Amino acid sequence: MEKLRDCITTQNTDTMKKAFLCLFVAASCGYAAFAQPGAATGRPAEGPSLAVSATRAILPQSPQEPDTSPLKVKKYSEAANFAGGVDKSKVMDYFQDQQFDEALRYLSPVLQADSDDVPVLNYAGYAYYMNDNLAAAEACYQRMLRLDPNSLTALHYLVLLQENGDHTAALDHALRLIQLQPNKAAWWRVAGELWARKQEPDSALVYLSRAYDIAPGDVKTVVALGNLFCDGKAYAKADTLVDIALRDDSLNVSLLKLRVRSAYWQKQYDAVLVPGERLLRLNEPSTNSLEWLALAYFNLKRYEECVRVCEGMFDMGLDIEAVYYYEARAQAKLHHYAVSDSLLRKALGKAIGKTAEWYYDDLGDNAETTHRYRQALANYDTAYYLFRDPLTLYTCGRIAETELHNTAMARQYYRRYLALARPETDEEKRVYGYVKKRWGH
Repeated sequence: MEKLRDCITTQNTDTMKKAFLCLFVAASCGYAAFAQPGAATGRPAEGPSLAVSATRAILPQSPQEPDTSPLKVKKYSEAANFAGGVDKSKVMDYFQDQQFDEALRYLSPVLQADSDDVPVLNYAGYAYYMNDNLAAAEACYQRMLRLDPNSLTALHYLVLLQENGDHTAALDHALRLIQLQPNKAAWWRVAGELWARKQEPDSALVYLSRAYDIAPGDVKTVVALGNLFCDGKAYAKADTLVDIALRDDSLNVSLLKLRVRSAYWQKQYDAVLVPGERLLRLNEPSTNSLEWLALAYFNLKRYEECVRVCEGMFDMGLDIEAVYYYEARAQAKLHHYAVSDSLLRKALGKAIGKTAEWYYDDLGDNAETTHRYRQALANYDTAYYLFRDPLTLYTCGRIAETELHNTAMARQYYRRYLALARPETDEEKRVYGYVKKRWGH
């Protein structure tokens, strides 16, 4: 299919800058380890109780991820500024301006001369991370960790770098973070999510429950725990968590999607309607949630409402084969047989031979190579309309962003891509991760 472009590391926008700078942790801070019962096994000595009730208070704001970014430190001493033999102010200026290649060139002589220089390893690791050179970033943070086993910075970044691949290694680092900061809810949540990825729901429940006990207002924890309950068909527990959180943030997309999921799987079709309609009004391209909303109306015999939801999905660009089928069924129930037939033919039209996709793809490549970007976009659009490959939407977004400089158009393509993509290969996961960080807010 589409050859993925290496444009991910060349973006220079304020949104991406803010998203990543908040993660950067200063290496000059020292931390002391706290002894924890059961630390040798990675499990707490006693599993915490999850006291959830309809009256439990939710904190006004969800706690933020740990942020010890050096950019929030406006002033520091002369000695601190030149720690590691480099000018911290100069490095921070490079980072602020997204000049990561320049930062690496500046750091390289010191890094080569002294590979044990922790501040320089930290700066270089961050620059490599931002340049999407993940192997080099991981090498820097692994070296930092050998020099300082209590480095929160190194542990945190190694979790980020390994969580989508080596779940066991990422979990080991997350458990070490819990030892160092046992009252930090984010570390318990991350560990719980990693246990879930390792298909160990009992351990995931223990850690996510502890995270919730520490910070019940953390929506990320509520969503992770709620999904875990749904996976185990403990829908009532999931609903209790989500309903409490929705009182504080009734338009939170993640909470609404989870509430729709739980209600639909329980066949509580009436309960699907309110959260589903909120997602529709928010113009949120959540394919599964909106399909469940359409089917809930269909099962309630509210066929006109089913048609309205399907048309709303088409307006968002989610013209999916299944949605044509759902609307066709609803139109037939309304005795609009000609309309139903038309919709069914559109669904059938998506069964065109797969090889035709190559031709549109190559037409798009040719047009892009010769700088006919609008023509390229038209060809890729046609390829997507016929074959529904989400990566084609990413390609369209990339052209709109980097060549046509049309941010609004790029955002539409990227949001549709995020709603439909199911990345499998490492390259697809890398692209999906970038788009989600850059455009998924």
